[in-house]
Amino acid sequence: MTDPTFPQDQDAFAGPGPVPDNMAQVTIKNGANSETEGTPGWERRTLEKLAMAAIAEQRQARRWRNGIRLAWLVFLVALVWIGMERKGAGTDVSAPHTAIVKIEGEIASGAEASAELVVAAMRSAFEDKSAQAVVLLINSPGGSPVQAGIINDEIRRLKTLHQKPVYAVVEETCASAAYYIAVAADKIFVDKASVVGSIGVLMDGFGFTGLMDKLGVERRLMTAGENKGFMDPFSPQTDRQRVFAQAMLDQIHQQFIAVVKEGRGKRLKETSETFSGLFWTGQQAIDMGLADQLGNVDFVAREVVKAEELVDYTRKDNVAERLVKRFGASIGEGSVRAVRSLQVLR
Repeated sequence: MTDPTFPQDQDAFAGPGPVPDNMAQVTIKNGANSETEGTPGWERRTLEKLAMAAIAEQRQARRWRNGIRLAWLVFLVALVWIGMERKGAGTDVSAPHTAIVKIEGEIASGAEASAELVVAAMRSAFEDKSAQAVVLLINSPGGSPVQAGIINDEIRRLKTLHQKPVYAVVEETCASAAYYIAVAADKIFVDKASVVGSIGVLMDGFGFTGLMDKLGVERRLMTAGENKGFMDPFSPQTDRQRVFAQAMLDQIHQQFIAVVKEGRGKRLKETSETFSGLFWTGQQAIDMGLADQLGNVDFVAREVVKAEELVDYTRKDNVAERLVKRFGASIGEGSVRAVRSLQVLR
């Protein structure tokens, strides 16, 4: 009798007559080869073929994985290579032009508007003899007074060194630390609806001591130094600490005021609200002497600098630098964790 799941091979037996039951044939096809159940050692040869097929499949899968990894590596190398050049103007710009340095977003260390990147861009712009003037294109709500102070000082130094005019052009916002930078410019141009000012200093935080009392939560903070836990949101603030913080804020505020008065000079029409932390529209800022006149970057380049061509010198972290910083941060975090684990095991 023939197995219904496999076709009968007409050449498997010679001679006439039916095929005996004990000689039933089972054919396993693999490509052009086949093994018959009655042939000695067919099980071993079949298993060998199956094993070889599995090995070949594994090799093919491994080659695919290696190919994908190689493709990703090539892609990352290409990104790093493309990103090796910072965004900004090169030294091959020879035609007279107006240099642009953008100050956008938060002014802080590690940000795009950090002193490191802004100062580097300004130096390139000032050193380029084809740049007729430097325009600071500002759109920032403020940030660190330290970063703003570094930029302000460098603007004054570069102006004296290169004898090149500097103009600040405000787009949406020029507040707090951004205005700290702008007052170092020879003139400040604004839009009538720009937000300008906020000459003040703040230190913010939260206090959860009352909530913790209601919830029955105990804060366990151990310090060496009675004021080491100063500004801890889960610890009460003493009157002495509050007075200390206010004195520090007042001192920084006076530094800010001095920079504004020095930068604006007689153009400033000081009132009781000028240094109160309020902010005004661009038109109001002009009336108060905080800004000089209305105008955008194209107007300044065309009518003031007399060099309509704009060249952007703004610096930004490229892809390679961002990868290095993230890698460095990961390594540093891993080292700290390793040290802490060793300290625990001691």
